[in-house]
Amino acid sequence: MRSGSTLAAWLHGLDTPRLERVLAARADAVSPPEPRSVGELADRLQRPASVALALPRIALPHLQVAEALAAVASVPRAGLARLLGATGEESACALDAALDVLADHALVWPDDKGLLHMAAPLRQAWDAPLGLDAPLTRLLADMTSEELRSILVALGERPGGTKQQRLAALVDHHSDPERIAALVAQAPAAARKLLERRASYAPDRPEFTVFGAPQADSGPGARWALERGLLVQDRHRYGAARMPAEVALALRGADWRAPFEPVPPVVPTVPVGSAEVDREAAAAATAFAAHAASVLAACSAVPPKLLKSGGVGARELSRIGRAAQCDDIAVRLVLEAAYAAGLLARDGDQVAATEDYDAWAEREPAEQLTVLLQAWRTLPLTPARARDEDGKALPALAGAPPCTGCVQARHGLLTAATHLPAGRGAKNAAELGPLVAWYRPLADQLPEDTTPFATLVREAELLGVIARGALSRIGAALEAEDAEALAAACQRLLPTATRTARFGADLTAVVTGTPSAHLADLLDAVADREAGGTASVWRFSPSTVRRALDAGRTPDSIAADLAAVAVGALPQPLSYLIHDTARSHGRMRVTSAACVIHGEEPALLAELAAHRKLTRLGLRQLAPTVLVSRTPLEKTLAALRAAGYAPVAETADGTVRVEQNRRPRAAGPVPPPRLPGGTAGRRNASARTPQVPATVDLGALATRLRAAPPSTPQPEPGNGIPFDSDTEEIVAGCARLLSLADVRQLAHAIDEGREVTIEYVAASGSRTVRTLSELELDAPYLYAWCHLRNDDRVFTLSRIHGVMPA
Repeated sequence: MRSGSTLAAWLHGLDTPRLERVLAARADAVSPPEPRSVGELADRLQRPASVALALPRIALPHLQVAEALAAVASVPRAGLARLLGATGEESACALDAALDVLADHALVWPDDKGLLHMAAPLRQAWDAPLGLDAPLTRLLADMTSEELRSILVALGERPGGTKQQRLAALVDHHSDPERIAALVAQAPAAARKLLERRASYAPDRPEFTVFGAPQADSGPGARWALERGLLVQDRHRYGAARMPAEVALALRGADWRAPFEPVPPVVPTVPVGSAEVDREAAAAATAFAAHAASVLAACSAVPPKLLKSGGVGARELSRIGRAAQCDDIAVRLVLEAAYAAGLLARDGDQVAATEDYDAWAEREPAEQLTVLLQAWRTLPLTPARARDEDGKALPALAGAPPCTGCVQARHGLLTAATHLPAGRGAKNAAELGPLVAWYRPLADQLPEDTTPFATLVREAELLGVIARGALSRIGAALEAEDAEALAAACQRLLPTATRTARFGADLTAVVTGTPSAHLADLLDAVADREAGGTASVWRFSPSTVRRALDAGRTPDSIAADLAAVAVGALPQPLSYLIHDTARSHGRMRVTSAACVIHGEEPALLAELAAHRKLTRLGLRQLAPTVLVSRTPLEKTLAALRAAGYAPVAETADGTVRVEQNRRPRAAGPVPPPRLPGGTAGRRNASARTPQVPATVDLGALATRLRAAPPSTPQPEPGNGIPFDSDTEEIVAGCARLLSLADVRQLAHAIDEGREVTIEYVAASGSRTVRTLSELELDAPYLYAWCHLRNDDRVFTLSRIHGVMPA
């Protein structure tokens, strides 16, 4: 029976609250257009991409139960319990709890006979679940009736008359562990040794090779096993012989059990009060908010350059860190979060601040931190990662492919910290790593971490998400995905921006907390920042005051602006420094000149300066015998000669330059920037307005699905059953490989102007997954903006093999 039909039957038998839990756990399956029946819902839940979204979110025991079921196919709960060793009361309850979670995710469910079934795509998550190969029925499917008869005769069994009878008899024999054990006990020593060794191997590890080719069927021992169906050879004798799962389990012995760890690892904890957590979280969050403001201010003033290979390299990261007075991990964390939040954007060969940054810089520290925390929670990478697998330094903002495992690691850390006992925190926050791995077994661990998820834990501590080994208010709001609670937590823990500074006689200015944007800009303009964090320090010097004077400020305006933000009067040494520096400022002047004209006749140079035809050169007389020109030397020479004069050019050492005739060469044409898709493609995908996901009333949907028939007649072109829209009918007529659920999803995206993800098979046979937007239907083609290629593309509807909401 198809897993889709058993799933639909199980879904139809659920009560409304249980069905609503399934809908909540698999939100992608109920995205508009909403499914109209449990049959259509079952189709959506069985999509490989949908299963791939659900699988990383389950904990280790749930994954272990699913793997065991994938190894033995459909079995009753009792058989699964024996395989996992969950026969005691406590472990049996844990198995039931795991099966309930898997059922809530529509990954595993029972049928009306009590057999457990699993989503078909989930079975493909393991090449060799539990190190076992496929079951007998699958390995023997291509055998002829005569071959089956030969195996049964070798086993001493009476063969039936038909292939199905012979297959059933062989499966019945090999499914009995006692009969398999007795048979192998009588085997020749070579065969027994081979079978016992193969039983502990994964099927992708051939027994032995000859010149690189698997040769598991060589020798008398292998032939003995092949004759009795204990090993199965491909009928074309391609590859190694395979051991059926039933045989491997029998040979592993009655005491062998599949791994099942229903109890999370124990983390050493210590008592910790909420006030302690708040204090430490507030200190960390305040320091990070100040560092973020400093890092982004440095990027706004001098945009970091991108490497030719992409990303911000170590030199630029070091420069930004020195300017902002913070270490590399904080710089990387700020850059990645700010880029994801739209505060930074690529601009040619550099990363520049956006207009959103200007608005962000004017906000309070709590609001600034809220923006960065929301971006950090969903970052598809670990921003603090500084080394690759080979130990080489990684650039920031390198545009690496999205890492789902990194997102799951972050969610796993929040979940792990949530499940710590109330009033207690981890003795060492780094010891949360094994607990993260238990809650999110598919999360990515960084190769440079000496303890699991050490870099991620460090990030969380810097942000104030984890404090004293426990989840802070900020972390609790992030774990609950509650934006309002997150904003409230930041408001409670972070002070408002500081708008005053304390100036010392040692020519320093100290700002406690996070300085306001106006205060930071003012002090950055007239002093150098020496320290940042919970307290920032600036130092004044003649060079910093001179920098402000060079920017057009006057000594009186500098003193007045500093006095306006000072706590008390300005120290006398600072006032003296400002005015003493101003007295020596501008005693000499430097003007720009592209070239200099000089000669021994003042009257001739005065004539040049007054010549009307030479006014475009921008000539200016500095001395009776010296003119400067704003125009480069070659153009100035040409203009003077065109006006009837006879100048000569000098070299850098003052000698007359000897000019040689040069053959003119045409400069290679510089191609204009390529804009994707011509006129239709002249747009910036990153600047598009994000789509607001439609809200689905899960309770109402569950009620409608239970009231609807398990399946509805599927409209098809020409069968008289109407489609919901003309777009659906056109798509269905061209995309014959799509199910009705996929047709409806694609038609809805076209009609509503929404993004959609498709599985597409090109004419070359290559299979890709692409996210599309701005869809236009012109059957049999679909015109869309392809996010994979960052360009307009044309897709043939008949080559679309699957559809998912973006």
